[in-house]
Amino acid sequence: MKRTRVRVLTHMPVDRLARVRERVPDVELVQVPTEGEPPPEATGEVLLTLPWGTPNLATVVERGVRWIHAIGTGVDGFPFGALGGRVLTCSRGASAVPIAEWVLAMMLAFEKRLPETWITAPPPAWNFAELGGLWGRTLGLLGVGSIGAAVAERALPFGMKICAVRRTERPAPLAAVEMLASLDELLGRADHLLIALPATARTRRLVGADALARVKPGVHLINIARGSIVDQDALRVALDDGRVARASLDTVEPEPLPPGHWLFTHPRVRLSAHVSWGMPGAFDRFVDSFAANLARYVADEPLEGTVDLEEGY
Repeated sequence: MKRTRVRVLTHMPVDRLARVRERVPDVELVQVPTEGEPPPEATGEVLLTLPWGTPNLATVVERGVRWIHAIGTGVDGFPFGALGGRVLTCSRGASAVPIAEWVLAMMLAFEKRLPETWITAPPPAWNFAELGGLWGRTLGLLGVGSIGAAVAERALPFGMKICAVRRTERPAPLAAVEMLASLDELLGRADHLLIALPATARTRRLVGADALARVKPGVHLINIARGSIVDQDALRVALDDGRVARASLDTVEPEPLPPGHWLFTHPRVRLSAHVSWGMPGAFDRFVDSFAANLARYVADEPLEGTVDLEEGY
């Protein structure tokens, strides 16, 4: 049955949610604190919250909440135990475009030796450098969700070959993406290996010593997923012996890294502070994802981005 009006409790500032009102004019947005008891009048069917939850989440959901939306893409830090069986969705796919652009930038930087080939003084020789290229290289996708698909779409015009493995038997997102039967085959073929899996109990340390022993020598490893998927001690060994020529990491474990951590200074590591999702209007894309789902909720249509609480994503 279509709803005529919906009340949304939000842990986000209401003044940042104008786009929700544009999509669903009859929405009532009620901001609630992230800690402590909400005011007595704070009740609603829907809760918009943070991807890691809040200290008072279990209390807020008891205020009539039927559906919770986490305004983020990864929910590995979300306190599922506080849901009480309620539906949880997330803004899955909202960051696919900026993250895909970041991945392409990292692959180009690796192949074209940037910024190593910039000069500030006369070099030994002009008109010569041993540079690589993306043309003919194989991109291996470990995970083919919205991010993997967005990367593939942008890598194909560069002439890359793309292969992938995924947990389910769903078809490839693009006809040119070759789906492989095993992780071993992917590891042995990839020149650039993109980790684009959700962080779950199944994927923890999936890229460990055994997997890194089977990679194509000189592989470029890129992680935009979660640091927990990679065994960083095993990665250090693989970087030191050259099996992994470079690791471009936007996510590590823990976050933030403590001062003096080896990842800050290893010559084969390019490290950023979990910023690959950034672009103009990046937060608006998260809000738009919720607004579109709220419109579906009001129209009594199936929600998108539903989290499988058993699988954890």
